[in-house]
Amino acid sequence: MSKDPRTIADFTATLPNGEPVSLADRVGKVVLVVNTASKCGFTGQYAGLEALWGEYGTRGFEVIAFPCNQFGGQEPGEADEIAQFCEVNFGLSFPLMGKVDVNGDSAAPLFDWLKAQAPGLLGSKSIKWNFTKFLIDREGHVVRRYAPTDKPESLKADIEALL
Repeated sequence: MSKDPRTIADFTATLPNGEPVSLADRVGKVVLVVNTASKCGFTGQYAGLEALWGEYGTRGFEVIAFPCNQFGGQEPGEADEIAQFCEVNFGLSFPLMGKVDVNGDSAAPLFDWLKAQAPGLLGSKSIKWNFTKFLIDREGHVVRRYAPTDKPESLKADIEALL
């Protein structure tokens, strides 16, 4: 019998090359998990996410991006194309994981957990669009969910409070 996941440590993610990576080493850090897309109106938020990572990374903060193609087909590329786009256009240095689904039967288990821990507007469990963000505390618990329209720089006070 498997136990219900309680923290981010109970999950693995997949790197763009397909290699699984445990998220257990994120416990002790403040983590922002974001579903992303390269051809979205919010794609410019990559720059804001990189700025947060640059400002707080040395203090125990990490951004983890999960490309997703479920919203308007706005992440059609393969993992290497996505990584190259992000590096060239935004100089990304924070972890970019392999492409995932965030809703539906094939949703990554991490996103099912995130949505259950921090439902959206009116208790909605589904993710409505790219660049939905989840803030996780040092103990690995979900603290808050942010809408795609919430710019990364608007999260600074919440990140500071957890650091």
